[in-house]
Amino acid sequence: MAFRLELREKTPIWFNIVLPLSAVMATLLLCSGLVALAGANVFHAYSELFLSAVSSRFNLVETFVKAAPLIFTGLAVAVAFRAKFWNIGAEGQLLAGAMAAAYIGGIESLPSFSLVPLMIIASALAGAGWAMLPAILRTRFKVDDVVTTLLLNFVMFYVMTALLDGPWKDPLSGYPDSPDIRMDAEFPILLHATRLHLGVLLSLLAAPMVWWFIRRTTLGFSISVVGENPSASAYAGISITRILIYTALISGSLAGLAGAGEVGGLHFQVMSGISPGYGYTGIVIAMLARLNPIGVVLAALFFAVVVTGAEAMSRATGVPVYLADVIQGTALVTMLIAQLFTTYRIRTLTTQG
Repeated sequence: MAFRLELREKTPIWFNIVLPLSAVMATLLLCSGLVALAGANVFHAYSELFLSAVSSRFNLVETFVKAAPLIFTGLAVAVAFRAKFWNIGAEGQLLAGAMAAAYIGGIESLPSFSLVPLMIIASALAGAGWAMLPAILRTRFKVDDVVTTLLLNFVMFYVMTALLDGPWKDPLSGYPDSPDIRMDAEFPILLHATRLHLGVLLSLLAAPMVWWFIRRTTLGFSISVVGENPSASAYAGISITRILIYTALISGSLAGLAGAGEVGGLHFQVMSGISPGYGYTGIVIAMLARLNPIGVVLAALFFAVVVTGAEAMSRATGVPVYLADVIQGTALVTMLIAQLFTTYRIRTLTTQG
């Protein structure tokens, strides 16, 4: 008996639900071997990992706080990938947004009521501007957007580091951090005595807005069509260059908003470690969600639960907290494999001897 892959004529709708769940289950199954190697009971470790993240109000709030930048970067990647604009640069766009928000939040001459709105707007514009560079390079000079968006992450990081080590270094602390933003520029706290800030609410509102934009607007439809069939789009009179530029601007602005939330809601300044790789994790989240904006929220919450619960699991079982990073990477691999079956199915061949 032999097997071969056969192209599907149509992908069942229920695959959109089953495939991400299958990828998650496969990820946990594969990572259970590492848990066992660490000398821990697999069921005990996973129960600590997932239940501890929602076991108290503090942990539940922290899960949503950690999910907020992941939702923004996941949405940024989901929008870009729909148009086949391979934006691997959400990390750099997040940093650009964070720097813009911190700069606006530190201007003493601005009235208090304008600070938070201006920080949000500035971060979105900064992220959009940084994403537009690789879009222009692709549309005008045919430069590979995977390479440019990835390399621009490092450019932005080192620009930020140079500023923090130089003219933007906080003169009060002496550390390579930017000065603190004004107190009246800090995002409002939505739940007393917690870190649940305005940025979390904005991320949760952004998902249905992006869903509506993709499903119900002409531009959103054009983005999907260009991604599905560029040749047919051009034949129908859709400007691929214009759509890719718009896509980059929208994607970059979403990633930039993640930076605003980290500055305005949590750190109140820019430091070199302000993002532990949210932009790269956003790629995994978007793929796990199959580029569905609502699915991005669910995938981001899953990863936030993993990150929040990893420390509790480590304390209880001795499993290293780095398991959270392994789960993230493995989830991307399993999802990519699972997506293969949206296009192909396995056909059994009977051989005669």
